[in-house]
Amino acid sequence: MAATGTDRLTPFEEARELILARARRLDAEPVPLREALGRVTAADVRASAPVPGFDNSAMDGFAVRAADLAGAGAAAPVTLVVVDESRAGHPASRPVGAGEAIAISTGAVLPAGADAVVMVEKAERAGDTVKVAGPIAAGTAVRRAGDDVAAGELVLPAGTPVGPAELGVLAELGVEPVPCRRRPRLAVVVSGDELVGPTEPLAPGQIRDANAHTLRALAERAGAEVVAEARVGDDPDATRAALAAALAGADLVVISGGISVGAHDHVKGALAELGVEQVFWRIAFKPGKPTWFGVAEDDGPLVLGLPGNPVSAMVCFTLLAWPAIRAMLGVSAPPRRTVAILDDECEREPNRLHAVRCRLALHPDGWHAHSTGAQASHVLTSMVGAEAVALIPAGDGPLGAGEEVEVELLPYAQG
Repeated sequence: MAATGTDRLTPFEEARELILARARRLDAEPVPLREALGRVTAADVRASAPVPGFDNSAMDGFAVRAADLAGAGAAAPVTLVVVDESRAGHPASRPVGAGEAIAISTGAVLPAGADAVVMVEKAERAGDTVKVAGPIAAGTAVRRAGDDVAAGELVLPAGTPVGPAELGVLAELGVEPVPCRRRPRLAVVVSGDELVGPTEPLAPGQIRDANAHTLRALAERAGAEVVAEARVGDDPDATRAALAAALAGADLVVISGGISVGAHDHVKGALAELGVEQVFWRIAFKPGKPTWFGVAEDDGPLVLGLPGNPVSAMVCFTLLAWPAIRAMLGVSAPPRRTVAILDDECEREPNRLHAVRCRLALHPDGWHAHSTGAQASHVLTSMVGAEAVALIPAGDGPLGAGEEVEVELLPYAQG
């Protein structure tokens, strides 16, 4: 495995490809249908039978033979004898003959001999007869077997995320359990002496740890299972122990903080001692230049080291770790991008792509991107309400309002 040079800033798109190239698709496992929401199919799902499985009525009314009503009109209505009823779940016991009709409910089996349904609003029933004052075309208000799905048809290909509609289709097809990809096991390690929990007292110079919570939430929304979480101080032995424990049971280890080159940054050294090979270090991207990626020996877990600043950690996880998790689940859809018009002037970086957090609005001239406010990497509130990042290309001087740029939608903001 060739590592990138230590002085080179890896372009953002290259960094994402390097990660995706090493994201192994995970094994399949059976998942009960009731627990399959949010999972990803691991095999093609085909219909073993047509859906619906029989011709049925789209309306409440009367199943008839269209030929019997060919001459019907307001001045010469046709009277048919009602000989039976077909209710949902209770088919009629006999076919429709000449001059006959069978009362029918929506979804009920179309009786043999019938080829159309007269809506109840267009019929006048009196006892055992029904009067129809107009002709009807064959096939009217009839839903044919296989209208939705034909027998043998591919309905959900492998790699389909299971949402509410897919869950209903799986139930309709009788798929139980559902073959799904195993959820990636993810470990989160947060490094820094300054970090404390949300209810712990703050000593001088300390801050509350936001990254443990944002990274866990992002991982779970992406489809991973967080199997380990650790907060470790700026100590080399403690860092090595925490990382060794994380590597032992994960498919992906995400580390926040301690990854840079300061005197108290011990993550890179600990990873080298633990046999994790560096693939790249530092990316041409803001926020998140000091991002590290490597792979443990013997095809072990992927390891992504993120900056400790909360915006950098959140943005880089979303744009780098999220696609890797989806790839492990067998989802091959690329990140969703579009073009938008900037509503604000945005600073450019001379040698780096700049991801500006923004909200989107559709105007008559197309999508507009409006900055969420201050874009410093410690301003976590800039992520609140963000729907996308505007990808400001490297260059000199600001990019003015009114310019068109590519934007990438934040996947967790899409519902």
